[in-house]
Amino acid sequence: MKKNDILVVDDEKDIRSLICDALNDNAYSTREASNSDQILKRLEEKVPDLVILDIWLQGSELDGLGVLELIQKRHPNLPVIMISGHGTIETAVKSIKMGAYDYLEKPFTEDKLLILSKRACESGRLRRENLELKSKVSEAKEFIGESAKIKNLKLLVEKVAISQSRVLLKGEPGTGKKLLAEMIYRKSKRAEEAFVMFDATGLSEDEAMKELFGSDDNSLGQAKKLGLVELAHNGTLFVKEVGELSPAVQKKLLYFLQDQVFQKKDNQKSVKLDVRFIASTSKDLTELIKQGKFREDLYYRLNVVELNVPSLSERKEDIPLIADYYFAFLNRTMGMGYKKLSKEASILMQSYSWPGNIRQLRNVIEWILIMSPKNEDVVKTDMLPPDVKPMHNAPGANQATFDEGTRMMTMTLRDAREMFESQYLKSQLERFSGNITQMANYIGMERSALHRKLKSLQIYNVAE
Repeated sequence: MKKNDILVVDDEKDIRSLICDALNDNAYSTREASNSDQILKRLEEKVPDLVILDIWLQGSELDGLGVLELIQKRHPNLPVIMISGHGTIETAVKSIKMGAYDYLEKPFTEDKLLILSKRACESGRLRRENLELKSKVSEAKEFIGESAKIKNLKLLVEKVAISQSRVLLKGEPGTGKKLLAEMIYRKSKRAEEAFVMFDATGLSEDEAMKELFGSDDNSLGQAKKLGLVELAHNGTLFVKEVGELSPAVQKKLLYFLQDQVFQKKDNQKSVKLDVRFIASTSKDLTELIKQGKFREDLYYRLNVVELNVPSLSERKEDIPLIADYYFAFLNRTMGMGYKKLSKEASILMQSYSWPGNIRQLRNVIEWILIMSPKNEDVVKTDMLPPDVKPMHNAPGANQATFDEGTRMMTMTLRDAREMFESQYLKSQLERFSGNITQMANYIGMERSALHRKLKSLQIYNVAE
């Protein structure tokens, strides 16, 4: 496993040695610098995973704050821990505002140095991973659609994102709750910090507890594990499917949310963090509260702002836009060829209920690209998967009548009525072998009126 590289900067050699020795003994790789010139040289040689930087650098062209400002410009995602033996609260606050990860006042304990260093390195790693993800071709970063519900949701995101409030996202599975959480994060003041996701689905109580709050149990020779709440320090933690949490995990999360402090198991150390929480659920939490399966006090802690994500069936007018996006996306990322829905196929897809929401729609688009003829650029109704066109599977249905019915949905009422009359009269003519008198008696029309109707519809195959 690659060791984290830490650059230790202090004008006093003894202090640099003490810090480096402590870090080296705990599986870190260290380099040293005593002034701004040396720091710049070390950064050119290799960008470290963390810089531990003294504020007062005697005999240096730039002091620690000057170096911090330079690092922020050249390496904005490089975490920096400031240290000082002559610091004041004002200096500490200023360094944090300038972008320092945290501040240590001398003398500090080895434990405190190690905890903060580990947390800073993990934060830096998450920042880098987030940047890599952003640079790769990814799926939509915004909700696709022009429906009233989506426009309203986007307006709410703009308002919610700039606040520090906790947000609870509600919606059916596959509607895009994770996408909504990412939108809030990207538009927030914490967008340069880590976005950490915790999915409670399928985890045991012990697994969920360790994932969220870490583990200090080294009895099995395993390394100590930092919890996701620590890794999300200064950033955003997205708790997916919060309704899946066990009572014990709910209780600990509630206590943490009260003041964002929790006790470490080793020697009961308190850890103070700054984390913005976004939670999501596809379950009715109020119903779970009635059943005694979810804490009411936790519900109100998380539900400062509530956003409801509409199901796809609530915004069917967006389906053609979403489908077109996924045709282009899958062609761009997988080379599957670009296709476009015909008007009839588009209307048929809008008439479907979409129980799996956006996730299901994406799968359907991929199915179409795999199963349809490669030389067909336009998707017709017969190229849709069977479950999306249940009318086609109805007793007595055939492709011709199915296509006619779908085409009728694209017409005006007048044209559809004319089409229906034409089909109806042709069927009756066939039934009565072209006998106009028998047909007129059966359908309840005057014989002369029926003649005029057949002529206006250009149905001339009339036998006496």
